[in-house]
This record gives sequence, C-alpha cells and structure tokens, in this order.
Amino acid sequence: MEYIVSALRNNPELAIFLTIAVGFLIGRLKFGSFSLGIVVGCLLAGVLIGQLDIKVSPLVKTIFFDLFLFTTGYKVGPQFFRGLKSDAIPQMALTVVVCVSCLLTAFLLSRLLGYDVGTAAGLLAGAFSESTVIGTAGEAIQRLSLPEAERTALVNNIPVAYAVTYLVGTAALVWYIPTIGPKLMGISLKKEAERMRAESGTVSETAEGVMSAARSYDIRAYRVANPQLFDKTISEIEKLPKEARVFILRVRRGDEILESAPDLVICEGDVIAIIGRQEIHALRGDVIGPEVSDMALLDIPVEALDVVVTNRNLDGKTLGDLARREYSRGVYLSKFTRSGVEMPISPDSLIDRGDVMRLIGPLPEVERAAKELGYPDRHTSATDMIFVGIGIFLGGLIGIYSVVVWGVPLTLTASGGALIMGLVFGWLRSVYPIFGRIPEPAIWIFDTVGLCMFIGIVGLSAGPSFISGLQRTGLSLALVGLVSALLPHTLGILFGRYILKMNPLIVLGACAGAGTITAALRTVQDEAQSSIPALGYTVPYAIGNILLTAWGPVIVAMMAL
Repeated sequence: MEYIVSALRNNPELAIFLTIAVGFLIGRLKFGSFSLGIVVGCLLAGVLIGQLDIKVSPLVKTIFFDLFLFTTGYKVGPQFFRGLKSDAIPQMALTVVVCVSCLLTAFLLSRLLGYDVGTAAGLLAGAFSESTVIGTAGEAIQRLSLPEAERTALVNNIPVAYAVTYLVGTAALVWYIPTIGPKLMGISLKKEAERMRAESGTVSETAEGVMSAARSYDIRAYRVANPQLFDKTISEIEKLPKEARVFILRVRRGDEILESAPDLVICEGDVIAIIGRQEIHALRGDVIGPEVSDMALLDIPVEALDVVVTNRNLDGKTLGDLARREYSRGVYLSKFTRSGVEMPISPDSLIDRGDVMRLIGPLPEVERAAKELGYPDRHTSATDMIFVGIGIFLGGLIGIYSVVVWGVPLTLTASGGALIMGLVFGWLRSVYPIFGRIPEPAIWIFDTVGLCMFIGIVGLSAGPSFISGLQRTGLSLALVGLVSALLPHTLGILFGRYILKMNPLIVLGACAGAGTITAALRTVQDEAQSSIPALGYTVPYAIGNILLTAWGPVIVAMMAL
C-alpha cells in the first residue's frame, strides 16, 4: 500500500488516470433509473484519491479545460449565431430569463445565508449543471486581491458546493421539467405531441452496430400493367398526381436495362425500379402492376451521405420546400441533426445553415444534391489540429484582456476566450466546411474526457478540505440547491407559455436547453414519445452554455462587492 501511495504522490499523472477510471466506474452505477453521471463520478473519485494529498500542477487542468470549452463552443456555434435571428427571439428571451434568474437566485440565497464567494460559485455551478463555472469562477477568484491562502480556500469550496447541489439540482430537474412542467401549463405531453406530430417517417434510435428493421424508403421492381402509364415518358409519369414522392430509377425492356431519363417512354410490360417511402410501396405499389423479383434491375449503387447545409438560399426554408426542388429527385432524408441533436423530419421543419442532413438514394443523385445543399461531410478519423490550436490561442489572447469595474477586475479569462473563439470557429466551420473538421470521436475525447480530466484534478486538489467543507454546509446547501434549481425553471416555463405564447413542447425543450440539462430533454422526449421538444433545445442550449459560463466571474464580482 505504501508503494502505491508513494507512486501516486511522486507521479501525479498516475493519480489523474486512476481518478478518471474510478470516476467513469462511479458514473455508470445506477440506482434505479438514476445515475450520478461521469462528471460527478470523476469529482468524487478525485476527492477520494485526493485524501492522499497529491499535488497536481494547475496548468494541467487548465489545458484540459480550455480544450473542453473550445469544443463546447465549436459544437454550439452555428446555433448560437442562429439565435440572433428574429425568428429565434422567443427562445432566446426565455433563455435569458432562465439564466438571469439562475444568477440572481444563487446570489441572493448566498447573501441571505452568508455563503462565501467559493460556495456561491459552486452553488451556481451545481444547481444549474454547468460545471464550466468551476473553472471560470476559480480563475476569477485567483485574481482577487486576497492572501493566497484565502484564495485557495475559496477555490476549494467551489467543488464542495458543486458536488452537493449538482446531485440535488440535476435529479430534481430531470423529474420536474417533464412531470411538473406540463401541469404548470395545463397540458398532457403525449396528447400535445400527438396533436403536433406530422408524418415524419423517422425510426427509433438503436445501439451502435444495430440497425432498425424499419426502412424509411425502399426500391422495388414492378411490371407495368396500368394502362394509364402506357406510352408516357418518365417525366410525365412522375408529374402525375400522387400522395408522395416516387421516382423511376431504371427500366427493363426485354433483356435490356435502360437508365432513367426524362424523355424515356414507358411501354406495357416494362419492369420499372421505383424508389419511394416504404408505406407507399405497401399501400399503392399495385397501382403500377404486380411486383416482381429482378435482382439485376435493382442492382443500383445507393449512397448514404452526411451533408452540412451551407447554401444561403435554404436558410429558413422548410424540408417540404427542399423536397420540391429538382435536385432532390430520387433523394430521401434519413436523419436530420442540429448541433448533435436529432431533429424531427416533417415537411414543416425549418432548415438552418450548419444543419447536417443524411441523404440516402442512388449515388449520382445523392452527389448532385450534396453539391446544391452544401458540403459532403465524408467520414474521416483526422482532426484539423491547426484549426483547434489557433482557435484556442486566439481565444486566449482575447480572454486575458481585463477591465476593472468598481475595483474588481473583470475578464473572460483565457478559458472564456477559448469558448468564445470556439463559437466563432464552429460557425465558420458551418459556413465554410472545407476546413476545421473535428470527427465525432475526437469531439467526444475533447468534450467528455477534457471536462472529466479537469473535474478530476479539481477533486484531487480539493480533496483534503472537501470533507470538512461538506460537514459545514451539507444539509442546508442541499435545500438551497433544490430551491435554486427549481425556481428559475418554473419562471422560465410560465414566461415561455403565458407571456411568449410558445408551444408547450418547445417551452420544455427550451428550458432543458437553457439549463444545459440534456438528460431532461431526453426525459421530456420519452414522456411525449416525440422528438419535437428538440426543436426548442438547440438555440437555448447554445446561449445557455455561454451565459452560465460567463456567470462564473460575474458572481465572483457580485459577491466581492
């Protein structure tokens, strides 16, 4: 045992990796349907291992924190700037109400109960599930004109308050938003979702390596037996009144296979390959004639391609508008994501620049559509580290600039600058996607592991003082954390529904986004059995991340007055 303790003290990098391993293990433990999550798991693991009095250079956690913040900005950048447009003003207004209420609630309760600056910052971070406040508030405290020992004590109080209030706040909100939120608005989630739901054609999500047996589209072969189709060109047939988009891809005439062309005439007895949604084949396929098995005719190269929407002419248009364009012929949308959140697919769904569309269809048609929509985001494992490094460097230069207000130095800090530049670079990537690619696995490393490394090191550093701090403030802080979490979201729900007159499902999604509580969004969607709440999530999530992170230095300044 002495050997292990000595190894951890003399080689703190070993303690960091042990903290990550134990933290992820703790985070995956489930208590019924509730789990602590890997972030809190890493904090608790760091606190536990930190009892061995392990010294870790503060520079290490700063590096991981900057990488995490840049990636956060990169992910939400397109939607943050999208939120500045007029049609997103209601969601932006609701987000501001929730976030400002969060700041004021934490400040007033901290003043009322006599909490110090560190505890107030930890309350803000934990009650609103925004762990970035730990870093931004900690950096702000280090700039205060206080003795070093006092600054260290205040910084160590942040994770203590965070750990207590995060557990209470997150668990309460994941239950409160989908359960009490609908009651405050006098609606039923399921009934409201059924009222709004259009025929989206989406299928359920599946685990990695598993696919759904339900297919949104299909290509089948039919022998032409309907006289209404005889001696008509493919262009004329495809323009006939019909219930859905269907297209002729190939034609067999005797032993010859003919590629589709607008002026190709269809004759009695031809076998045609039709692409259309699966339900159209099932309900209306016999209108053409009997279905036949023709493997050679159906041997058509089909591509599934992710495309980043950069076409300015599509910004604000609907999917229905897109489906009527000439280059959409033969192409279907199988997945529609915005800032990593899957959006519902319906004719009325709006398109934003930076959205990612997964197109499926014959290879030439998909490639043609991709050129018109934007940039094909072909899978690669390479990360543009020039983009990442320059972004964090420029952000740091901006962030370290300081302004003194009422004797208190206010600054974004280098980490806050990394977040701001991440927003700008993420937006640039959505507009000019020929550079700056960060693949999803790399985003996971930078985002999740970067944050967990930072939190774990915070726990290691605070470990020796954590237990005593928890004993001083534990029970009262838990109750304060509960009030602090629920009050702003209650105001947000009432404000969004009765003042802004927003749709109830969008209100709940927006509240989950404003509080950056992805788990609450998932719970709302599960209860509603609909992905519609995600329409209200992305813009508030982007703005909420920025505002709540910025509140770190702000609450330090307010408490220091």
